[in-house]
Amino acid sequence: MSTRAIQHLKQKGIPYCVAEYEHLEKGAKFAAQALGMPLEKTIKTLVVDLGRKGHILALMPGDRKLSSKKLSRIHSVKQVEMVDPAIAERLTGYKVGGISPFGTQRKLPVIMEKRLLKYSAVAVNGGKRGIMLILKPHDIIRAANATIGEISE
Repeated sequence: MSTRAIQHLKQKGIPYCVAEYEHLEKGAKFAAQALGMPLEKTIKTLVVDLGRKGHILALMPGDRKLSSKKLSRIHSVKQVEMVDPAIAERLTGYKVGGISPFGTQRKLPVIMEKRLLKYSAVAVNGGKRGIMLILKPHDIIRAANATIGEISE
């Protein structure tokens, strides 16, 4: 099994493990249960519209919500909003439920919730529904050239 996300990690020389599960419904909660992984260690990749500043990917623990207020403050914009699923798929080249921060169709800036750094390993979508990649949070930062921020509530 190979996806653009996996190819991206291989090119960067970043270690990861592939965890597959039967994708019966989308969402971090289902993926965490299917993998037997704590929800707070299962990352959801959100595609966010920053208005004139474009789009970004926000990496969030599965048990937290994105704080629009905190994210707008960090990016100095008045408002942020989640994009429509069709736009998310067009921007990333991945289907909703399998959006990975690695190997996206269009290069998008990535911000990761700071609280994810306290874990030795986390799960993030691998570019296809039913595929999660297990890796160190610091390796996600390296692979996605991500910034860190307190963006959850």
